[in-house]
Amino acid sequence: MAATIKTVSLFCGCGGMDLGLVGGFDYLGKRYAKLPFNIIKAVDNDPYCTKIYNDNFKTQCEIADVKELDATTLDDFDLLVGGFPCQSFSISAQNPPRLGYKDDRGKLFFEMVRILREKQPMAFVAENVKGLLSANKGKAFPMIIKEFEKAGYHITYKLLLASDYGVPQKRERVIIVGFKDEAMLKSFSFPDSSKIKHVLQDVVDKQADNEDKWYFSEKAVAGMLSVKDKMNKGRIQELDEPCNTISSHLAKVSLNSTDPVLFVNGRYRRFTPREAARIQSFPESFTLTSVSDSKQYKAIGNAVPPVLMWYIAKAVSNALKSTMQ
Repeated sequence: MAATIKTVSLFCGCGGMDLGLVGGFDYLGKRYAKLPFNIIKAVDNDPYCTKIYNDNFKTQCEIADVKELDATTLDDFDLLVGGFPCQSFSISAQNPPRLGYKDDRGKLFFEMVRILREKQPMAFVAENVKGLLSANKGKAFPMIIKEFEKAGYHITYKLLLASDYGVPQKRERVIIVGFKDEAMLKSFSFPDSSKIKHVLQDVVDKQADNEDKWYFSEKAVAGMLSVKDKMNKGRIQELDEPCNTISSHLAKVSLNSTDPVLFVNGRYRRFTPREAARIQSFPESFTLTSVSDSKQYKAIGNAVPPVLMWYIAKAVSNALKSTMQ
């Protein structure tokens, strides 16, 4: 293996997973060292996420549909990474049952498998929401693992909690790791929890408390209070704990949603885009402002926390290097 691990990134979004892979950034007083991954190709179909990505990475993300990606045009690479949508799987009534998809989003998983099958990189990392484990009444996940195995990989997976790794957020994500070489799998282990713990207080912007634009209107608050017993009432966050999971809904967060909100001096306010980025563990140096606030919220809310990914990437790097020396 070369000194660097050549990587292709699918569904890269604004770059949370890829920033964690390459490392070399600072977050809340800690340096996350550069890692030996070299992203040689990044693909996403969202032009706004791609704009943010290209503002922050040397390798420019291509706006493209993964379904149209011709694997034969890709240079050989060592690692494939990506987080595929999980909402759209179906299971046929055939004997034995087969994994399928309900719409185009469900096809994207099979595109990732297709590229693995055709290019056979040494390893892959796939990220997804906790709900993947219970999709289709728990029947889809074992079949997803089987598809990866049929592509030629030895698989391990784990549900990780971002706050265990120094991210001020209770974000749970399923991480699936596969290796071509069984010896690499045996040398791999998911990272232990970090001793670093951060809470919401560490990332909120006190200056934003003084800016009316971030607060909900009196009309919105009155509407919530009038039907209070029937509504979720927004999830008011405690500053001395990690934040609840943020999502792409932040641009439209309302007081009857389950999205997290702040309660400041008797008023409800949403997070700023920069606060959302901090909650996701993006460094201050990560540029966001070339797109609108609403596009920033969507991109950040869908991202993989870079700090969480850094720990995973470091473990993958160690496994790859240990069997190639």
